[in-house]
Amino acid sequence: MDKKVRKNKHKRLLFQAAWTALTNGYLYGFVSGKIYTGKIKDFCVPGLSCYSCPGALGSCPIGALQAQLNSPLSKIPFYVLGILIFFGSLFGRFVCGWMCPFGLVQDLLYKIPLFKKRKNLPGDRILRMLKYAVLIIFVILLPTFDTDDAGNGEPYYCEYICPSGTLFGGIPLVTVNSGLRDAIGFRFWWKIGLLLIILLSSVKSYRPFCKYLCPLGACYSLFNPVAIYRYKLNKEKCTGCGACAVICKMGIDPVKNPNSLECIRCGECLTGCPSHAIEKYNPIKGLAKESDYE
Repeated sequence: MDKKVRKNKHKRLLFQAAWTALTNGYLYGFVSGKIYTGKIKDFCVPGLSCYSCPGALGSCPIGALQAQLNSPLSKIPFYVLGILIFFGSLFGRFVCGWMCPFGLVQDLLYKIPLFKKRKNLPGDRILRMLKYAVLIIFVILLPTFDTDDAGNGEPYYCEYICPSGTLFGGIPLVTVNSGLRDAIGFRFWWKIGLLLIILLSSVKSYRPFCKYLCPLGACYSLFNPVAIYRYKLNKEKCTGCGACAVICKMGIDPVKNPNSLECIRCGECLTGCPSHAIEKYNPIKGLAKESDYE
């Protein structure tokens, strides 16, 4: 069984790396310090992908959402909401586990053999609510209502929080662009400090940004119970051994809730269950019974 778990981990890491290379593969941008502005950039990718990253070929749903909300021309982001609903209804937080570059960074950092590893940070239950507060306050409310005389708002989440944008966008651009280096101020160093805290925490605890701060994960989590790609518990096979809860690094007990809002669909509970009691939901066979999710 351990062999199957390791195989699944390697498969997921390879997929994450390939997806990151595909969506952030504009190598000329890293050399020139300029971002790609072609037609592809008009489309949102499922995971975090900072528009200002020199390698990004697509746009970030959270960045695009703020751009629409803080625009004086349109306050209703139909396109971005459609993207979020589309990917959410298909995959839920599978996007977080398999298609987010910053998720890959956290996964790799957790593998570093430093510190005594733990799944969650102290105060985990309360901290998990922060990502919903970040979504509501920094992504939606502030950009919408804190505007200037012309009706323009500011992308607060991107400007003050997003560690993915700092790592993949801010640092590479400042490194190769002398004009940007001259313009560095408090905001940049604030975000560098926040990034370092998150990166160091990722060595100790599994995916702290995904658990506690990511507004995109907060969006997709709402779709986990109803997404086409979801899990179900086969109670006839389940022996109650607790192996799935032990192996889950997101701190979930799949027996109690196989479609928890916190599940990133890494698949380790599926491969780690000795009785194969956790299964992928098959929409062709019809809806699972409600009791299967209790």
